[in-house]
Amino acid sequence: MQIGSLTVEVLSEGKFEVFHDGHINRFGEDEGEPSDASAATGAGRQSTIVGINPILVTYGDRKILLDTGLGWGLDAGSSYTGVSNVNTNLAIFGLAPEDITHVVLSHLHYDHAAGCSFTDSASKTRATFPNATYYLHKEEWNFALSRTVQESHARGTGYQLDEFYRLMADARVQLVSGKTTELIEGITLLHSGGHTPGHQAVYMQSGEEYACYPGELIPSSLHLNHYSTHQQDSNPVQAKKAKVRLLKKAYREQAVLLFYHSQHGQSGRLIKDDDKQYVLADIARE
Repeated sequence: MQIGSLTVEVLSEGKFEVFHDGHINRFGEDEGEPSDASAATGAGRQSTIVGINPILVTYGDRKILLDTGLGWGLDAGSSYTGVSNVNTNLAIFGLAPEDITHVVLSHLHYDHAAGCSFTDSASKTRATFPNATYYLHKEEWNFALSRTVQESHARGTGYQLDEFYRLMADARVQLVSGKTTELIEGITLLHSGGHTPGHQAVYMQSGEEYACYPGELIPSSLHLNHYSTHQQDSNPVQAKKAKVRLLKKAYREQAVLLFYHSQHGQSGRLIKDDDKQYVLADIARE
């Protein structure tokens, strides 16, 4: 889709099952399709079904990736040979990992950041995007370091920093600070906190058109009017306030919202229904 001079693409890796203990499986087609309600809340299940959708933004010769997905199938000898990952999705648009110039990480949870790196055939950790600078908020890095001590045996959606240390040591990561950071002209990183202390959203403007990547503040279109993620947020009050502010801004400016965890309704502009609830202009539900 076009947002003024920006070209924005959703890179879907498919649907995944996130269990209550945090580990992740690829959602099997033979298990049947979950209802919208069960997908959003996990009602009646020991897991929640989510999409994994990194975002690709192209502006001239700059190619910007917003979060990197799970990275399954990237490692040498991986058993996930048939899994769609960020590289296979880039290939659809005629791009290679070397073409990416910027990587923005909303936060460092495994399901958003595992695709940052891979292990090659010599068992060395390498940056998936060798020509890119990775942008991360300083508060997120400090918090992640403090959590890894407590989550050293955690699986799934917590922090797993073993490979990310290599990127830090190789000076591939730029730590940003403050409430706003201009990545390039028209693309701004917004430090929201809430989900994690260093969580950041991305707001884009080109001419009179806008787009917003809210990251985990609004993980899917099913979360527009419901705050059901408080158990996963480090500061639920801050997360809810940031979500409300972002929705008001996106509605006022008719920004296209881009959802990382939606299964089907992965983007759209906001309108309000007869009950003053937010819905997407092009799809009212996923």
